[in-house]
Amino acid sequence: MSKVTQIGHPLILHKLAFIRDKNTGSKDFRELVEEVSMLMAYEVTRDLQMEDVEIETPICKTTCKMLSGKKMAIVPILRAGLGMVDGMLKLIPAAKVGHVGLYRDEETLQPVEYFCKMPQDIAERDVIVVDPMLATGGSAADALTILKKRGAKNLRLVCLISSPEGIKMVSDAHPDVDIYVASIDEKLNEKGYIVPGLGDAGDRLFGTK
Repeated sequence: MSKVTQIGHPLILHKLAFIRDKNTGSKDFRELVEEVSMLMAYEVTRDLQMEDVEIETPICKTTCKMLSGKKMAIVPILRAGLGMVDGMLKLIPAAKVGHVGLYRDEETLQPVEYFCKMPQDIAERDVIVVDPMLATGGSAADALTILKKRGAKNLRLVCLISSPEGIKMVSDAHPDVDIYVASIDEKLNEKGYIVPGLGDAGDRLFGTK
């Protein structure tokens, strides 16, 4: 069963309120999504492995903790996931970035793959899959399946807001993938949108309709 972590830090919840607000324009929306992504990255990387390293301060030699060198990758689900990449990279600048392109069929609500490009050594990397919305869960579950087929083993999913239905779908399909969200909202409506949600994240990020 997937471990689901809801990151309810006050700064995240404060910024999330502005992200939800329909009056927040694309410029502010993009900046806020980036900021929340960076704050979430702090929690998502809490269990990274460390090693002892000897360094020399201006005073003396000492042993400090540093990351053990485990390679990482950030994989946005296109297109809305792009809005979360820069925030993550600010804390994990050495991470490689892959891309998975999926869109949701408006009639069946099923995800359709149209693009996939990964680092060659994706199997050796800890992979953080990002998408602002975990609605039906179809796109996220499909993206994780695609990544596993390309050899990715250590995966985690990071979303700003989610529905209980989306969490259940991903958890059922990929019980080995931990899920991190800033909010678990009430439900999905008849159109598959999260309630109360924030509307269409892609349209709000890029100013499209």
